[in-house]
Amino acid sequence: MKKIVISTGGGDAPGLNAVIYAVVHSCYRKGWEVYGSRSGYSGLLDMDELYRLLPVDVEDIYSTGGTILGSTNKGNPFEMPFENLAGEVKIVDVSDKILENFNRMGFDCHIAIGGDGSLEIARRFAEKGMPVVGVPKTIDNDLEATDRTFGFDTAVSTATEALDKLHSTAKSHDRVMVVEVMGRDSGWIALYSGISGGADVVLIPEIPFDMQKVCEKIMDNELHDKNYSIVVVAEGAIAAGGEVISKGTGEVGRSELLLGGVGEWVAQEVRERTGKDTRSLVLGHLQRGGSPTTFDRLLAMRFGAAAVRLVQEGTFGHMVALQSPNMGSVSLAEAVKSRKKVDLNSDKVFTAREVGICLGD
Repeated sequence: MKKIVISTGGGDAPGLNAVIYAVVHSCYRKGWEVYGSRSGYSGLLDMDELYRLLPVDVEDIYSTGGTILGSTNKGNPFEMPFENLAGEVKIVDVSDKILENFNRMGFDCHIAIGGDGSLEIARRFAEKGMPVVGVPKTIDNDLEATDRTFGFDTAVSTATEALDKLHSTAKSHDRVMVVEVMGRDSGWIALYSGISGGADVVLIPEIPFDMQKVCEKIMDNELHDKNYSIVVVAEGAIAAGGEVISKGTGEVGRSELLLGGVGEWVAQEVRERTGKDTRSLVLGHLQRGGSPTTFDRLLAMRFGAAAVRLVQEGTFGHMVALQSPNMGSVSLAEAVKSRKKVDLNSDKVFTAREVGICLGD
């Protein structure tokens, strides 16, 4: 009998519960025990946050959003912020304590579900000797080592539905609607939803944009008796010669910028340059919420079952990966080596251009 611990880290994504469901049921059928670690590694740091998972505990969760284990963006055990009695915040490394608790509990493997940040932490634990299997999770679909990550399809569906609704209100008021979607370094959500949702302009991080080109497209609509426009912009998109727009560096112990604000900046530029009534909307965490689509639900379950197969094979230090049409695996080092960018020579980019969408260049 094996004893497994499972955790979910980083931003939440539709399909996390479906992975947990598949892992618990797959392990149960093998006679293995499964424990859940709350809020990332908290359960391996504070044993009160660690609890047994049985099939009855995960009944029907495959269709619900979020994660029953909870998640956190501030749970890096190698750089954990702690506040002392004097109110001073210090960054400490608690990874040895977590590894000690992992071994003391007699766990055979840790199944870590997360994006590039969480999987990098898992890789570091693997280097310290913890048997780890990774499961890729990010709505941005920006992990190079897997054809698709769960959560992406649901996020795109949410964004597309929002665009569909914005067409009617934009048309009613002859407005330009600028919609900011997630996408730090990769413009997959913006591109997929922009094409599917009939956007006039799609701005992605892979193509520095020229505001003059954007405004020319909007005014060209006017010449063709279309008095409104829909602009989709990824949060990490930047103007040519400009810098990424952010809200600062966020929490103590995290140097990564908190992106946000480019949608309003683009709206302001459009307003000043064209004189058009222009409004901006940030979809934000709407893209992370809700029930997963059928595609994401099935993909998440496939990932969960494949992770258990890797545990059975003793293939540790690896991440399960969709290598269409089958499930495969890659080393965690390979999984976090690079992020998947939109290929500017891809059919999807060609399609956007050929149907008249301006990409800002």
